[in-house]
Amino acid sequence: MAFSFDSALGPHADALVLRARRAEVLANNIANADTPNFKARDIDFAAVLEGVQGGQQSPLKLATTQSRHQSQIADPDFAADLMYRIPHQPAVDGNTVEVQEEMARYTDNALRYQASFEFLNSKFSGLTKAIKGE
Repeated sequence: MAFSFDSALGPHADALVLRARRAEVLANNIANADTPNFKARDIDFAAVLEGVQGGQQSPLKLATTQSRHQSQIADPDFAADLMYRIPHQPAVDGNTVEVQEEMARYTDNALRYQASFEFLNSKFSGLTKAIKGE
């Protein structure tokens, strides 16, 4: 009987990568809250994860041409897939970051990241016990 980590782990492994990338985007929004004309952006998490799970080419894969290239960083072309956020109250200077909402989104994202991490941890713990025959 063949064993597949993809089927055993479900979408949680891909979700961790996407949640980490979204945390970067949201943190960037918060960091630029006082930058004139900065436009808040976000990832359409459900659409990206669906594309990853559906076997479409993931925007999170990098083509590495040298051994020192990092493979876990999002493709620079991924920025084109980011959505601009429409603010409830844009600032006079053109900035669209609403700090309280960004912080709430960041916290929600962090909690969901932790939930996926805990789920994967329990799956690996179960697999370890199965291998050891416990």
